[in-house]
Order: sequence, then C-alpha cells, then structure tokens
Amino acid sequence: MEIETHLGVALDGAGWHPAAWREPDARPAELFTAGYWADLVREAESGLLDFVTIEDSFSARSSVDDRLDRVYGRLDATLIAAAVAPRTSGIGLIPVVIATHTEPFHISKAIATLDYASSGRAGYQVRISARPDEFAHVGRRETGELPDLLAEAADHVEVVRRLWDSWDDDAEIRDAPTGRFVDRDRLHYIDFEGRWFSVKGPSITPRPPQGQPLVVALAHTTPVYQFAARSADVVVVTPRDPAHAKEILAEVHGESETLRVFGDLVVFLDETTAKAADRVKRLNERDGGEFTSDAAVFAGTTEDLADLVLELHSAGLNGVRLRPGALPHDLVAITRGLVPQLQARGAFRRGYREETLRARLGLARPVNRYAGVAR
Repeated sequence: MEIETHLGVALDGAGWHPAAWREPDARPAELFTAGYWADLVREAESGLLDFVTIEDSFSARSSVDDRLDRVYGRLDATLIAAAVAPRTSGIGLIPVVIATHTEPFHISKAIATLDYASSGRAGYQVRISARPDEFAHVGRRETGELPDLLAEAADHVEVVRRLWDSWDDDAEIRDAPTGRFVDRDRLHYIDFEGRWFSVKGPSITPRPPQGQPLVVALAHTTPVYQFAARSADVVVVTPRDPAHAKEILAEVHGESETLRVFGDLVVFLDETTAKAADRVKRLNERDGGEFTSDAAVFAGTTEDLADLVLELHSAGLNGVRLRPGALPHDLVAITRGLVPQLQARGAFRRGYREETLRARLGLARPVNRYAGVAR
C-alpha cells in the first residue's frame, strides 16, 4: 500500500476529557510550563505524526459554568508553539488563533516568525468566537451572528495571507558594500480596506519559509465548509463513521477540490476494549456526567483504531486528527501503538522526508501574489 495516510493530534491541557487532569499519570502541576508541552510534542514527533494542533480560547475555562474541578486557565497557543519549535525538528506546529478577537497584522508576523523558528513547519487553526464571556474580555462590541463572524474571519485570513506575500522572496539583498539590506521595491503595500480591517502593510517580517504557512479550519456545517473552501488549506470535519465521512466529503469537495480533509476523533485507548470503556466510565464518574463531544468518540484498542483510520482513508479523507482523551496515556498509545499498527500495514511513513509541512501534505509552495508587481 502506498503511504498516504496522515495523522495529526489535537493537544488540549491534560486531555479532552474534563477529568483527565486527575488521572494517576497526569501532570497538572506542569500544565503551565514549557517543558510539559515540549514533552507532549516530542512524543508526537517520535510517532512521526504530521502535526499537532494546540488549543486556545479567550476564556479561562472550558465551559461557561463556574465549576472549579476542571482545568482552569491556559497558556497562549502560539507562544507554546514558538517555545517548542527549536526543541523539535520534523512535526508541524499549528496553534489555534481566535480571529474574532485578534488583529491580523499581529497574527501574520507571529505565524511567520513561527515558520522561521520551525524551518517551515508552521500553520494556524483559525477559529471564531461567539461567546459573550470572551467578547467581554475585549469590550469593543456586541457578539455577532455566525454569517458576520465567518465573513470577518475570512477577511482576517485574507489580510494575513496578503501580509505574508508583502515581501518578495528575494526582498532581502544584504549588500554590505552598498549598505542596502533590503530592496524597497520588493516590498508591497497590501492596501486592504474592508468592513472589519483596514491594513496598509507591508509586514515587518519577511515572507515565511513556506511562503504561506498552513491555514486550518474546524468545520461542522455548510457555512463553515464554505469558509474553509475560501480561506483554508486544510479542513477538519467530524464524521460519525466512514459513511458519514463520504457525505461530508461530497459537500466539501463541492465547495473546493483542493482542500485537504481530516476527520476528528476523540480517542480513549487501552489493551482491550473493555479496559478502554472502563477508563472512560471512571473518568465520567469523577466528572459527574457522561463525556460528550462534537467529534465521534472512540474507546478501544489501537488495532481497532487502525482499522477505523484506514476505513476513513478509504472513504476519501486525507487523514485523521486524533484528540487524546487523557494525556499522556492516549498520546503514548497513539505513537507507540497505533503508528506501528499502521506501519505494519504499509499505511504510514517510517521517517520524515519532506522539508516543510505544506510539502508533507502535498501542497505546493504558493507563488507570491505580488511577484513582479511594481511597488
């Protein structure tokens, strides 16, 4: 079998189950340290995964209630990725960015910097926010409706992409004898004027190594599929099963045939299905209720998960992004259990070969939109 299956991991605190921080092997005292995140990402890299995404929000808690028996607070995802970048060498680094509450100029240079720090392994997952508590932190306006939030996010990404292109690839000439570090004619104003943003440019950061770092969107419905088709390189969807994956793919490909499509799964992995189910039951009892998710939940063995990953691949997905229910347990099960299962079936790489994240996913380095355009 040709190696085509792609795997990503979504990292969030102590894991996606709200009681995961209370597990015996959890490290709640280290959640706000660089070492904790570096260890997780290096573990993912040891399994040769394509990328990790790092969750973020403008809320200190994972739900709108006032429960204090869950992880409270988080570090900035983009800064985590920047701290981890020099401690890794192959895995892609994709922090979540809340476009609703951040300026695109700031994000463009932050992700471009991450691309330099990682030598071409950066991206970002663009997210909107409609939560009143998150709007209250910013205090500039009332919460918006979904169409407006998506339109604003599309403009946000457009500004970011234009700023990445605002330096030609050869804008830096570094000519010491003449004292010219940069060719000003190879820097470009983007002159973006829209409903939400007015940005002149150019960026203060040269064009990133990938030209355009990866833009990712999580989507559950048609309007967000349309947003992803317009603005993203990768869309992450939430199929219930392989048959549902085919239905989603038909709709997504109706919007764009070039999008890479990943399916999300929350995973609880153990030696037997019974043990995995018992662990979920124990976590639920600690949390006081049944765990639910926007994505399908898998509790079982890595062998059975390998079967499902390949079924989703056969349904047409480019890859799967796994959300470990508890960290580090389920991440280690992925890297040391699932990956060897897929490798044994000839369905997953045995080493990193491509130099950039875009190349790994079969995406070409884009031509600069301003190349050859007079200043």
